[in-house]
Amino acid sequence: MGASENKRLMGEAFDALEKGNGGPFLEALAEDVRWTIIGDGDWSGTWEGFDSVRRDLLDPLLAQFETTYRATAVHLIAEGDRVVIEFRGNVITKSGKAYRNTYCYVCRIEDGKVKELTEYCDTQLIVEALAPPELRVWA
Repeated sequence: MGASENKRLMGEAFDALEKGNGGPFLEALAEDVRWTIIGDGDWSGTWEGFDSVRRDLLDPLLAQFETTYRATAVHLIAEGDRVVIEFRGNVITKSGKAYRNTYCYVCRIEDGKVKELTEYCDTQLIVEALAPPELRVWA
């Protein structure tokens, strides 16, 4: 797949996320995906493999949300096997806090799947809005 196909893949995933549907984004992740959140906070780290990403990162995160998480892409830039997505997330937590973070994902796409994802965001906002994950599994 070339840059335009990779950009279309991620664009379609974020079109669905804007409507509150995370299915296409999850389907875009490779079984051996490597997801890294920058920083040194409780939610920072690297998760190896789809099962770990789902179980140890996404499930504990989504469990804290009262409303449906929505993400709106601002920019999608693709070159070769990389797609960069600047986007805004929006959700209310079960504790009643607004969690509206700004993100930049740098994704490496291989054979139509996200193999590597590096997440840049406001890590201080994460600390202020979210409880730490109960289970911490480091790759």
